[in-house]
Amino acid sequence: MYRKSFFLLTFVLGAGVCLRAQDTTKRKTIEITSSFKPVLREAVKINFNAAPPQVDTSKPRLTYNIPSQYLFLTYQPSEMKPVAFQGDTMRSWENYNYIKVGVGNVHFPFIRTGFTFGDEKTSQFNIFANHLSSKGSLPSQKNSLTDVKLMGTVKTSNNLEWNGSLGFKNDAYYLYGYRPDTLKFAKEDLRQFFQTFEGRLSLRNTEPTEYGLSYRPNIKVSVFSDNHSPKASEANTVLNLPLEKTFGKTYGFNLAFTADLTNYRPASDFPNQNNNVFLVTPAFLIKTPNLYLQASVVPSWDNKQFNLLPNFMADISTTDQRFGIQLGWIGYYDKGSYQRYESINPWLAQPGLLLNTRATERYAGFKGSLDKHFSYSAKLGFNTFKNMPLFVNDTLAISGSGGKQFDVLYESSLETLQVHGELSYIQGEQFSATASLNYTQFHKLHTEPKAWGLLPLELNANLKWQAFKDFWAKVDLFAFDGAKYRATSGEDFKGDGAFDLNAGVEFRITRQLNLWVQMNNLFNKKYERWHQYPVYGFNILGGIVFSFSGK
Repeated sequence: MYRKSFFLLTFVLGAGVCLRAQDTTKRKTIEITSSFKPVLREAVKINFNAAPPQVDTSKPRLTYNIPSQYLFLTYQPSEMKPVAFQGDTMRSWENYNYIKVGVGNVHFPFIRTGFTFGDEKTSQFNIFANHLSSKGSLPSQKNSLTDVKLMGTVKTSNNLEWNGSLGFKNDAYYLYGYRPDTLKFAKEDLRQFFQTFEGRLSLRNTEPTEYGLSYRPNIKVSVFSDNHSPKASEANTVLNLPLEKTFGKTYGFNLAFTADLTNYRPASDFPNQNNNVFLVTPAFLIKTPNLYLQASVVPSWDNKQFNLLPNFMADISTTDQRFGIQLGWIGYYDKGSYQRYESINPWLAQPGLLLNTRATERYAGFKGSLDKHFSYSAKLGFNTFKNMPLFVNDTLAISGSGGKQFDVLYESSLETLQVHGELSYIQGEQFSATASLNYTQFHKLHTEPKAWGLLPLELNANLKWQAFKDFWAKVDLFAFDGAKYRATSGEDFKGDGAFDLNAGVEFRITRQLNLWVQMNNLFNKKYERWHQYPVYGFNILGGIVFSFSGK
């Protein structure tokens, strides 16, 4: 114990001496004897190795949803005018570079040709020529029709397309519809022919401009004449300047200017006449998947007489386009010209006065489709016609012609109730069947007691069937209720109705040669579309079609 106390005391005394002897005046310094350099450890890289995918041995099931390729167009109301009954000639099959010839018991010869030139991408030209001569069993019941037309299309690199045509037409008719049959006329007194020279030119842009503008200016010029003594001639010019401006995909604005000019030079007993119509057509458009709306008014000048025409149309449809409602209130002109009247009734006399027909239509209807192939449409319209042309036989007492020619009379105001319906079933190019019915009531006439020459009921049906690869069949049905006519005594009568059925076949016998047969008026009904002019009875026509292209 004493030894431990001694060592502790000695240690304390020594530490005190050391503390007392320390030099406090000396400056404090830090001496570095070594340096530390931090170094990061190298990172460990991870290598990714892609594993090959597993082989899928199952077959994929692909489902395609192809929309229907049938196009249902918006119904546009047709013009109300007396038209000639369609001829008993078979509609040509579409074929380029072909010659179709035939003969029959009534028609001889029958020739139709068509030729195509160009690459179909930048330019294409077509030449069409037709000739038909026919002779019936009645005295002087014969006629001949000849026309030639050259058509061309040229497309430029800056999205412009030029279209033009030149044509010549010569129609010869014999006035065989005179009463009584004992009347005698010289051949030159019965034969009348009409010649037409016509040219068209149009320009359009295939793609809208950067400002959404689409345009298609076009002009048509024709010169028409007859062989009467003295001779009458007529020059017609129609200039149309349409322009469309679109605002996106929904809205648009149309603006068009139309000048329809006619210079008529009748026999020396009548003065020359200028019959001109000018129209300015602005229109606002709304186009959506369920609505098409057009709204505007049309300022017009009919021989300097101003008229404001309505132009309102609406087409409202469901999303799937299976059903739609159509409403409209529109106005337009049917041009009064010698050339147009001849296309309606080729047995007319030279008109002394030309008047334009101003029409106003108010209609409502519906359209739709039941499946991919069947479609339908119907409408009910209330129409008003100013200066409606009517055709009546001239009287024996006045002209001594036996009523073989027709005079043109004008009804100052005519109102009609019209019901129109259409049905169609189309299955590609293999089968198509269409039918249309038009029923018209004429009332509120102011000038004439009856609507001379206007048909109150018309039924048209057409069927085309490609039964086999190289065999086609065609059936046409025409039926109508007779029109009112005025006899040479001045009394009014109603014509008989008609039912005309035509059928034809065409089949291929070699690569470039087809054989065709057409039978018209199968029931041999000699009805009259125009009073005192019975049509041909049963007639058959057949021949060959030679195709240069081999299609």
